[in-house]
Amino acid sequence: MSITEQAVLDELKKVANPKGGGDIVSTGLVKAASVEDGVVRFVMEIDPSDVKLMEPARAQAEALVKAMPGVDKAVGMLTAHVQTAPPELKPKPRPDPQGPQRVPGIGHIIAVASGKGGVGKSTVAANLACALAAEGRRVALLDADVYGPSQPRMLGVSGRPSSPDGKTMLPLRNHGVTLMSMGLLTNDDQAVVWRGPMLMGALQQMMTSVQWGEQDVLIVDLPPGTGDVQLTLGQKFVLDGAIIVSTPQDVALIDARKGVDMFRRMNIPIIGMIENMSTHICSNCGHEEHVFGHGGVAAEAEKLGVPLLAEVPLHLDIRMAADGGAPIIVTQPDSPQAAAFRKVAKRLVEQGVA
Repeated sequence: MSITEQAVLDELKKVANPKGGGDIVSTGLVKAASVEDGVVRFVMEIDPSDVKLMEPARAQAEALVKAMPGVDKAVGMLTAHVQTAPPELKPKPRPDPQGPQRVPGIGHIIAVASGKGGVGKSTVAANLACALAAEGRRVALLDADVYGPSQPRMLGVSGRPSSPDGKTMLPLRNHGVTLMSMGLLTNDDQAVVWRGPMLMGALQQMMTSVQWGEQDVLIVDLPPGTGDVQLTLGQKFVLDGAIIVSTPQDVALIDARKGVDMFRRMNIPIIGMIENMSTHICSNCGHEEHVFGHGGVAAEAEKLGVPLLAEVPLHLDIRMAADGGAPIIVTQPDSPQAAAFRKVAKRLVEQGVA
């Protein structure tokens, strides 16, 4: 039996708003609901101070939906989305008790971002996490690229995270890195079709409801662009800095420039830029060829006043290692291909941000 979003909303109307005034749908608490392959997800947007008050209503709503014919699984999430004006419209800083917060147990948080897709951001994030682990750091990696999670494959992690209490999740671990990813919660061929509020709720839950343990640094692999996930991360959590990944060609640098601007608007430090697929050296003859150009990121970094952290070569071994579930920094730690990642990891440790 198929089930519709309207049927879910009608069922949710049976749950009263704990603050009065009607049910959770008519009073506007329910902001998004989706139905896919028997899995129903919905988001309740609340005031941050009402979490304890609203949790029983969320649990009741989740139970009602789960009991509906045709529903295999129901997931209800609480989110507290606060809209703020752009920085340039604020005459002065405003005290914000719901402002960026630290994640308990996490020493530092570093975002790895790109202005556009296809520049190797996730490959850089995976290798950087493993390189930091090789430096003796306690490292966690959050795959926040919700629409295209690739870290489980790159780190050779499979299986579902367990939940000992039904509220928190236990992350998985491999190559010295603790990992949580939407890819661990969905099937490989299952698309995540979510609107903004559901994305933001999922990100906040993965940041705060995962038992990360004590970690020196959390690497966040962001989706490409300047959208909801990036804004939510920067507004809700204290970031020690962002690393921008780009290939050398102009079309990638245009978007990378926008990524730098976004983080600066949120007062998040730019740790530096990484030029990926910088140069290709033929494995047969040793000829060096700049397939995507060369030096574009270095010139852009100088123009923007941020450091160039590394130039990562375009090499088949890097791709094969990632596809095989063990990044190049693990399989060939002393290779020239891994040297760039080791260089960046050492620099982050020296700067005290990892």
